[in-house]
Amino acid sequence: MRWTRLKIPAAVLAAALFWVSAVGAHAHARLKRANPPVGGIVAASAVPGELQAWFSERVEPGLSELRVVDTAGKRVDRGDIHGDPDDLTQLRVGLAAPLAPGLYRVMWRAVSSDTHRTNGSFPFRVRAKIRPGMAR
Repeated sequence: MRWTRLKIPAAVLAAALFWVSAVGAHAHARLKRANPPVGGIVAASAVPGELQAWFSERVEPGLSELRVVDTAGKRVDRGDIHGDPDDLTQLRVGLAAPLAPGLYRVMWRAVSSDTHRTNGSFPFRVRAKIRPGMAR
């Protein structure tokens, strides 16, 4: 009988901990994908006019940041970060045109609608010409 009494509180505690960790796991906006793609290679002639980043949940454009820099650390975005009214998980920032061949780094900070902050960075490369099968 005593063993049964101990198992019930332990089961309730385990369930509560599982629930709290499951709720916490979804409370932060994580980068899902981007265009130009994370770690991708883009032909100079195909560089989009803006960088797009999609997150795992709704983000607040006014509190978030997308910054694109070259290898010298010079900012090559226009600083005009904005969201997409049709997709609240997306952030965009205009790119200076045209981007020269080279390596670029995107630094991002996303603030989700519940005010949790996440941040990170990723590279992408611009090449003058892309051989077939090279672009990602």
